[in-house]
Amino acid sequence: MDIKEELALLLRGVAEIISEKELEEKLIQARKEGRVLRVKAGFDPTAPDLHLGHTVLIQKLKHFQDLGHEVYFLIGDFTGMIGDPSGKSETRPALTREQVLTNAETYKEQIFKILDPEKTKVVFNSEWMGKMSAMELIKLCAHYTVARMLEREDFQKRFSSGRPISIHEFIYPLIQGYDSVALKADVELGGTDQKFNLLVGRELQRDFGQTPQVIMMMPLLEGLDGVQKMSKSLGNYVGITEPPKDMFGKLMSISDELMWRYYELLSDLSLSELKQLKEKVAKGEEHPKEVKKRLAMEIVARFHSKEAAQKAADEFERVFKKRELPQDIEEVRIQLSQEKIWLPKLLQLAGLAKSTSEGKRLLQQGGVKVDGEKITTPEAELPVGAEYIIQVGKKRFKRVKIESK
Repeated sequence: MDIKEELALLLRGVAEIISEKELEEKLIQARKEGRVLRVKAGFDPTAPDLHLGHTVLIQKLKHFQDLGHEVYFLIGDFTGMIGDPSGKSETRPALTREQVLTNAETYKEQIFKILDPEKTKVVFNSEWMGKMSAMELIKLCAHYTVARMLEREDFQKRFSSGRPISIHEFIYPLIQGYDSVALKADVELGGTDQKFNLLVGRELQRDFGQTPQVIMMMPLLEGLDGVQKMSKSLGNYVGITEPPKDMFGKLMSISDELMWRYYELLSDLSLSELKQLKEKVAKGEEHPKEVKKRLAMEIVARFHSKEAAQKAADEFERVFKKRELPQDIEEVRIQLSQEKIWLPKLLQLAGLAKSTSEGKRLLQQGGVKVDGEKITTPEAELPVGAEYIIQVGKKRFKRVKIESK
């Protein structure tokens, strides 16, 4: 893969990068020197379970990993006891050391559903922060001013409205920034809400004589409602430890428009494959429901297995078809002496068409389903001695029982 192709993959789905030129230069320089980039993403273990929104960053780490770069999955066990103030209107309650470590272990189990455990370096920022003396921490704080901290939007809002800001919250972005110094990161990934913290990392690296990291910000994935960001508190999330059936059903509930967003940020389909798929849907060659089903199966298989994904898909189809049927379907009994019956004639006998000619026309127009399957062939025949659910259009149903004389 040449540099341009590598850049196209790495920039897929990225909301903002500082800067694309720097990333290209780092990639070129790394190749010349025969080394790889050191890529970092930090996660505070403030909750024990990840949802698909969290995995957007992990998917981007995987892109770097697939290209041979060195991935650092940083668990902020030290910063987790402070709590990231990003986007918060008040001070977050501190977690105990025990809570942080328990959640951290859960994270380690979950990320390897996406990342290669043999190629992933899991690090904890307590490794260097726990050894930092009070004097060193004071020196670190000297790198930033209160005025600069108050430029941050969430701090600014709290300050102007008289809501308290604790001193330890000012220290959080400094520690996150210092993590990049400790790891000598070439690239740091984060959500768009992390921009301030990521920029602090660049500035601290300059202060410590390092080449500033490139920062890549991923969008916050919209939840199932397609409006608010995915969040457990809003109930619009898909947890990656949820049962396959639940994951599949939730993903099938998203809108057709949101489906492409999920494909871009979560799927392993290449950019060219995704483009082809969009073109097929636009031309009517693929039905959006089938394309969405493919996405749901891919994601369920990633966190469970292919077998579990297929089983969830089969169960969804069974329940979906059942849900399509009205509760009270009129029953029609027909007695015939032959072994098969011409479907247009059956539509007439069941009162779903006025004549066989109308029955043929309904079939050709794609308006007839038998047991949930669309039939468009006017020559179609059905065996006698069976029961069928026949649907014409969206609302006309008959339960037809054909008995042999």
